[in-house]
Amino acid sequence: MFKLFRLLNPYKVSVTAIIALMLLQSLSQLYLPTLLSDIVDVGVLNGDVAYILRYGAYMLLVAMGAMVCVMIASYLLARTATGFGRDLRRKLFSHVESFSLNEFDKVGTSSLITRTTNDIAQVQQVIVMMRMFIGAPTMLIGGVIMATYKDAHLAIVLIAVIPILALAIIGIMSKGLPLFKVLQVKIDAINLVLRENLTGIRVIRAFNRSGHEQTKFEKANLDYTQTAIKVNTIMATMMPIMMLVFNLGIVVILWYGGIRIDSQQMQIGDLMAFIQYAMQIMFSMFMMTMIFMMIPRASASSGRINEVLALTSTIHNTKEAKTLPSDQAAIEFKHVTFSYPGAEQPAIRDISFRAEPGEVTAIIGGTGSGKTTLINLLLRFYDVNEGSITIDGHSLPTLKIDSLRQQIGYVPQKAALFSGTVADNIRFGRESATEEEIQQAAQTAQAADFIAELKDGYQSILAQGGTNLSGGQKQRLAIARALARKPEIYVFDDSFSALDFKTDAKLRAALKAETAQATKIIVAQRVSTIMDANRIIVLEDGRIAGIGTHAELMSTCGVYQEIVASQLSEEEIA
Repeated sequence: MFKLFRLLNPYKVSVTAIIALMLLQSLSQLYLPTLLSDIVDVGVLNGDVAYILRYGAYMLLVAMGAMVCVMIASYLLARTATGFGRDLRRKLFSHVESFSLNEFDKVGTSSLITRTTNDIAQVQQVIVMMRMFIGAPTMLIGGVIMATYKDAHLAIVLIAVIPILALAIIGIMSKGLPLFKVLQVKIDAINLVLRENLTGIRVIRAFNRSGHEQTKFEKANLDYTQTAIKVNTIMATMMPIMMLVFNLGIVVILWYGGIRIDSQQMQIGDLMAFIQYAMQIMFSMFMMTMIFMMIPRASASSGRINEVLALTSTIHNTKEAKTLPSDQAAIEFKHVTFSYPGAEQPAIRDISFRAEPGEVTAIIGGTGSGKTTLINLLLRFYDVNEGSITIDGHSLPTLKIDSLRQQIGYVPQKAALFSGTVADNIRFGRESATEEEIQQAAQTAQAADFIAELKDGYQSILAQGGTNLSGGQKQRLAIARALARKPEIYVFDDSFSALDFKTDAKLRAALKAETAQATKIIVAQRVSTIMDANRIIVLEDGRIAGIGTHAELMSTCGVYQEIVASQLSEEEIA
């Protein structure tokens, strides 16, 4: 947890001020019982009204000074805690942004969301409790010292009580700490079920699985609830134990104090001050109990945050990495083999081909044949296990990642849109794109007509994920986004699957003119989409089954022939 507190460095002036103010407030609180004992033992017993008024005014000034210190410290604490939470969220988000897909797969999306929100909130709450961190020990130690100063014999009662309470707290915390860690994992499980339910609501309802999902959520929710009850039951025993021990201590103090007053070894004012110091010590122990209740959960949360911050991306820029020139980009796969982490078999094996500028290279194959894997490797979402991928002779690891991806216009298999306007989504790939360029990209992507029908045209607001558009409309916007970027390489990962044949044909014709000089890679399921490609790569079980034009593959590749026969009629094949 202390590693995270390094982020408090920009707030060291505020933290120093908070510490000083809280120490001043604690010392003021410790001085008040002494003033009260003087008023009772001198002013009240001697009937000196002037003395009572004078020392009463001192008490009022000290109390008001303590109040001002608390108010200023609380304001500084609020600013420091919220600033710390903001900086930690920013740091965590920025770090996660650098992850490769390996790290995302390792931690999990739902867990990353929990760690960025709930876990940081737990750590932030500890900063808010800083006032107690400073005030409670000061009041505890100062209370013991002042009580001993008032009456050393009576202070033995307090000195005997404190270790008993400390042992009780340690015993309770040793049982509670492991459960706090489990509690955060249970929150992850709830978030996972909730996220799956919200993102897959259409499928769930279509298959009448709402009841099943409710059962899953209830199970995760009940699991969390039972663990939370167990934790709170353990922690709840702390307060009654403290109250019992301290009340017994107060009884002993009153009994023994009465004896010492009767024997004139102690004055009434001193006993009153002693009882107030005992109450301050008890209040300090209560505050420390609250701290001890917060620290285990914050410690578990900070551990989870540090786990993410300690992860380093397996894909990063080397010191020698260079910028990819903005030029025609020839892509070459040389004997590439790749396995996903934990997989028993490679996803692709010994893949070799070349994609030339100005040409269309198509990739086709059955489900699980490795088509999308090739795209993931080209975009360097993963690094190859064997072989190499080069662009204009430059191996991908020798290129700056931003520079590589800047030259690629990527249209994913599942169109991902973002909340905002239509124009914002098309401009996502290149913020400097003009209105004319946006409209041209939409026209080429066959999206201009349906955009014109929207209420506000290009300024129409899209819902999160583009849920207020059809699948085909989302695909065309995703294609327009890639076109607006004007890259040297276009990658279409099964990006025409939601389009009808007429729109598909018009789109391919428009793309041919718009992207004539670029390198184009098209992953497709439909043969009609890639029949005119300069080069078709046929994959089967992660291996290349054939490379060539449509006509060449029809005479040499049995796998391709089967795919064509399953999709086209004899007249279309001829």
